[in-house]
Amino acid sequence: MNANLTRALKFDPSGGLTIFRRELASYFNSPIAYIFIIVFLVLTAGLYMTPFFLQGQADMRGFFGNLPLFLIFFIPAISMRLWAEDKRSGTFELLMTLPLRAADVMLGKYFAALVFYAIALAGTLPIPIMLGSLGNPDGGAILGGYLASLLLGALYLSVGIFVSGLVRDQITAFILGMIACFFLYLVGLDPVAATVDGWIGGFGSFMQGAFGLLGHYESMQRGVVLLADLAYFITLSVVFLLLNAYWLEGRKHG
Repeated sequence: MNANLTRALKFDPSGGLTIFRRELASYFNSPIAYIFIIVFLVLTAGLYMTPFFLQGQADMRGFFGNLPLFLIFFIPAISMRLWAEDKRSGTFELLMTLPLRAADVMLGKYFAALVFYAIALAGTLPIPIMLGSLGNPDGGAILGGYLASLLLGALYLSVGIFVSGLVRDQITAFILGMIACFFLYLVGLDPVAATVDGWIGGFGSFMQGAFGLLGHYESMQRGVVLLADLAYFITLSVVFLLLNAYWLEGRKHG
């Protein structure tokens, strides 16, 4: 077990570069990727533009405020296939026999999915360009919002790839991924924390501080980038990736 853990912790980014290229190309070799991006842009921009025209405020708080809940559905739709598809098609065993660490294969898949999400997110850049032409938006808040959105997607993807590694069916991976991401969202809500505190004194506040993402996300969304907020997203993402790497290494050498 200790040997498996040691192998799982040894990451070699260059080893997964071929996997990264293959996975990223596979997204755009299928019309599904373009459909995902179009749906993402239409829904996120649509949910933002309606109140924008009603309120007439040159900021993106409404756009970034919708993302934590919206990405609970969008990100698992990306991550559900990362391992489950290989298991269904029978290529999982082939990947595990490659002269690469399981962690390298996993990182190649993860960063390909992250780049795909970043491309979809970059498709919303005309919004701040439009705001700049209409008014004087807070550039720091917009940059902080995009950074928070990227880190949020990275966290959801790390949860999704971990879940995808545990199951064989993509639909199951999608549902479980949504539940896991929704948990991180739910425990960050003040009413939920207060309710749980009423049941078990202090437990809701503890869960909110330890696992709730909303406080960290909203702080960065306002343009205040604190080390604690960066550490939250990066640490949790790394934890789920390590869990996935360790599980894969066990399957490879088990």
